[in-house]
Amino acid sequence: MHQQLFKRLTLVLFFQIILFSQLRAQDSLIIRQFFNDILTRGKCYSTLDYLSNKIGGRLSGSVQAEQAVQFMNSTMKGYSFDTVWLQPVMVPHWERGEKEIGYYLTNGKKIKVDICALGNSVATDKAGTTAAVVEITNMDQLHEYGKAGMLKGKIIFFNRPMNPIYIHTGAAYGDAGSQRTKGPTMAASYGAIGAVVRSLTLALDDHPHTGATNYNDSFPKIPACAISTLDAEQLSKDLKNGPVTFYFKQSCRTLEDKLSYNVIGEIKGSEFPNEVIVVGGHLDAWDNGDGSHDDGAGCVQSVEALRVLSLLSSRPKRTVRCVLFMNEENGLRGGLKYAEWAATNGEKHIAAIESDAGGFTPRGFSTNARGIAFEKMKSYQTLLRQYGIEQITYPGGGADIGPLAKQEVILIGFTPDSQRYFDYHHTSIDTFDKVNKRELELGAGCMAALIWLISEYGLN
Repeated sequence: MHQQLFKRLTLVLFFQIILFSQLRAQDSLIIRQFFNDILTRGKCYSTLDYLSNKIGGRLSGSVQAEQAVQFMNSTMKGYSFDTVWLQPVMVPHWERGEKEIGYYLTNGKKIKVDICALGNSVATDKAGTTAAVVEITNMDQLHEYGKAGMLKGKIIFFNRPMNPIYIHTGAAYGDAGSQRTKGPTMAASYGAIGAVVRSLTLALDDHPHTGATNYNDSFPKIPACAISTLDAEQLSKDLKNGPVTFYFKQSCRTLEDKLSYNVIGEIKGSEFPNEVIVVGGHLDAWDNGDGSHDDGAGCVQSVEALRVLSLLSSRPKRTVRCVLFMNEENGLRGGLKYAEWAATNGEKHIAAIESDAGGFTPRGFSTNARGIAFEKMKSYQTLLRQYGIEQITYPGGGADIGPLAKQEVILIGFTPDSQRYFDYHHTSIDTFDKVNKRELELGAGCMAALIWLISEYGLN
């Protein structure tokens, strides 16, 4: 054991010595140039302003999504990229419809609640759906109650809070997320007629958080909505004092798939043009806010990174490609289409970087890289630490770049500070005024710097 550890440390030290000699003062100056330009003449904040305030929420299939495609296509064509193009992709077209209504009756009182339909949900009956409520706090309890016949004809209230002990809030989100993505269809398998899901946030507020739910065609599709955390707390308390009847009405619908596009810009590599580094975010956003943090920030940061790379007198050694993916929120069609296209064309991607965690202060990068590739990533941190990159962690990646993993691409996720992200995520308050200009720009600079280093020195 000690001998293996010694060999590993020796190997790490060997590669660090080599890499430190490669990371010349010139690299530091180039990275500084990126930050100087972004912080004084940057375009990402003004681009996000237009995307958020002039276009707004841009769910796949919507008019706003189409406007966002045309705007970002035009924006990238205005820079010195070698190529900009649109990649066709068929996407689902779900519409929320009229504003949702929700309340419950308990001990002779009518309590209004703040709800919103979950993405992909079906509508309630025209008059609304009403039934007695059964509270579920974990999936084992769901199965226990279901097998006992206690869920048939009921509205299931999934009330599992995000766990506050996770320091990185993304871990808490992932831990609690199954109640939203799988809960409604699992409840339907036991005869439930509706589902109400506690919003996935650590905040206690009146803002319901939407997000996709996934139906299983083997079971009936029941209407599903999210309830704000404050209302979830009160509903749970009232259930302890006696029976509760819940009512909600939503008019959402799913239309035929619609043609949309991934928006792609590229700078061709000077020495290894057939080796591709992808950077991107998802252009679609939920319709209840304007998607500034999720994921307008990631999109404009990715374009900004390419913009400053295009200003260099010597272009990157490897091809750098910005992809703004369509339909991450309720289908992942854009990410799947891009990976399929890359495989069909036999492209060699050496790395893919995704920004989809908000426009907050840079903290690090997460990656699926192992061995030498991971040690190289760690060595690049030497040049990035002064800009806020304190951690290079395993594992990591992103939803849209995830399908590239089958092609053995190294996946990297940009990880800004996570503490505020799920306050806004999938809500009506995910708006432009919640984004700090400097934090957004620093993130773009960190992404540009990492792209440059990978382009110059690779990861193998």
